[in-house]
Amino acid sequence: MPPRHADRPPSDDGWGDDEFPFEPEENPTEEFPAEHEPLTADDLAGLHYDAYGVPFGARRALPVEDEPSPLVARYMFPTERFRGEWRKHWIYLFDKFAIAAGATFVFGWLWGFTAKHNGGILSTIVIILWMLTMAWVSWRVADWYFDRFILTNKRLMAVSGMVSRTVAMMPLLRVTDMKYEQTPLGRILNYGTFVLESAGQEQALREVKHLPNPNELYLRIVEEMYEPETVEAKLAAQNADDGAGI
Repeated sequence: MPPRHADRPPSDDGWGDDEFPFEPEENPTEEFPAEHEPLTADDLAGLHYDAYGVPFGARRALPVEDEPSPLVARYMFPTERFRGEWRKHWIYLFDKFAIAAGATFVFGWLWGFTAKHNGGILSTIVIILWMLTMAWVSWRVADWYFDRFILTNKRLMAVSGMVSRTVAMMPLLRVTDMKYEQTPLGRILNYGTFVLESAGQEQALREVKHLPNPNELYLRIVEEMYEPETVEAKLAAQNADDGAGI
């Protein structure tokens, strides 16, 4: 039997039609268009990971607050625009509560020991020492409640103290460098320390510890420094929405 297609000469590359019987496609790139649709925010949501491979969402600045508290309002001049105020993170109170718990345990044991051995004066002294310790802890908690870190459209402020009051501030225009630091515990509990640098020799406000949500707060401050028009647009849109909802 004669071979198939015997009347055809062999191809130049040495392959016969029997050995390579497939016809090439007319347009092999037809299934792969040159242009693709851009990825949406939902598509990108799963592509954000931190250094440990844990996914996280897009970081956004904290929403702009409406009005300052009465404590803060007294330190703002009329044309200054309020942007937000924050208390220190609750971790600031952890050692105070630990002291209160430890003092209660120790003084309670001492009081029971002295009362058992008829130490009337010593028992009274133990109770007084415990009350003084609790008063100190209460004072530190009240100090935490009145402490504020404040952002306006003109400056950063830190208000501290309940009985004696300290108000430190730095104009935003004088901030030449800013960073925040987080310890491993700070990353877990979401707090950090802000460090501000200025062109001046001495600074009334340089370091603020135990601030909550440091990344979002950092974005808020940077947005106020470099994109104040965006902040004003957000406020205008927010006010318009509030007016429409009435």
